[in-house]
Amino acid sequence: MIAPPSKIVCVGRNYREHARELGNDVPAEPLIFLKPPSSLIGSGDEIVLPTEFSSQVEYEGEIGLVIGSRLKNAGEAEGMQGLAGVVALNDVTARDLQGRDSQWTRAKGFDTFCCVGNLWTGDVNVGEIEVVTRLNGQERQRGTSAEMVFPIPFLISYISRLMTLLPGDLIATGTPSGVGRLASGDVVEIELMGRSMVRNSVRG
Repeated sequence: MIAPPSKIVCVGRNYREHARELGNDVPAEPLIFLKPPSSLIGSGDEIVLPTEFSSQVEYEGEIGLVIGSRLKNAGEAEGMQGLAGVVALNDVTARDLQGRDSQWTRAKGFDTFCCVGNLWTGDVNVGEIEVVTRLNGQERQRGTSAEMVFPIPFLISYISRLMTLLPGDLIATGTPSGVGRLASGDVVEIELMGRSMVRNSVRG
C-alpha cells in the first residue's frame, strides 16, 4: 500500500457465477458498498471470527486495486493512469449477517475482515488478472478479470464519479464463485497469480 486508504470501496456481485451461487441476479449497474479502513490486515495477520455476532464467516478472494493519484470524474484512460497497482484481497464476510441486514456494513466491517497482500506495481493487463483462493492448501476459487460483469477501467471511472478517489484508496472488484466457510485453525490464501499474495490464519 502506498498510503493508508481513506476508504475501501467494494463491488458486489461482479461475477455472474458468484451471483448465481448465492441466488442473486447480476446488477444492472455496479453494486457499491464500503468497508472501514479499520478492517485492514496484512499477510501473516490473523482473521478473528466475531463469534458473538456470527456463526457463518466466509472467504471471498478478490482483485484489489490501489489508487495512486486523486481521481474525480475520471474517464477510463485517466483512471487507469491513476492506478498505482494491484493486490490480492480477501473480502471476509459474515454471510449470515449479510442475509439478515438490508445493508452490509455489519457483515463486511469487522476488524480483520479485509486482508491485503503485497502491492504489485509492475506491468499488468487488467483484463487478464487471475485470482485463486486456497483453503488449507486446497483450491476453492479461480477466476479472471475477464469474467467480470463490469471491467476494471469502467469501475475506476464509475466510482470516481460517485466519490473522489484519493491516493491509497482501495477498490475490491468482486469475487468469483466458490466462496465458503472459515473455521478456527484454517489457513486461507488469496493469490493474484505471479503478482500478489495474502495468507492468513483464522482464530475463533
